[in-house]
Amino acid sequence: MTITLTENAAKQIQHQLAKRGKGLGLRVGVKKVGCSGFAYTFDYADEMRAGDQMFELNNAKVVVDADSLPVIDGSRLDFVKEGLKQTFKFENPKVDATCGCGESFSLKEVEKS
Repeated sequence: MTITLTENAAKQIQHQLAKRGKGLGLRVGVKKVGCSGFAYTFDYADEMRAGDQMFELNNAKVVVDADSLPVIDGSRLDFVKEGLKQTFKFENPKVDATCGCGESFSLKEVEKS
């Protein structure tokens, strides 16, 4: 299982942690919400919790809980500027569709063998 970071995402994580003055890395996850089913969550990781997994690239760390990892496994995390909005953005191959507002998403059906 893996998550990759772009250079922009790594720089933003480093910048935010330096500004904050503490933290292991960026904690990412998913929660059930919205009209499509899931939404990404972002927070600071100050400690490792039971079941957490850490990914490191370009001197930045991302921490993911065990429940969220299967949903975002194989994703690429970027930091993008869209007009005046700056945000972390996942490129997740498991996403089937997003809602109209872009805040929530649904997953592709898993083929059963």
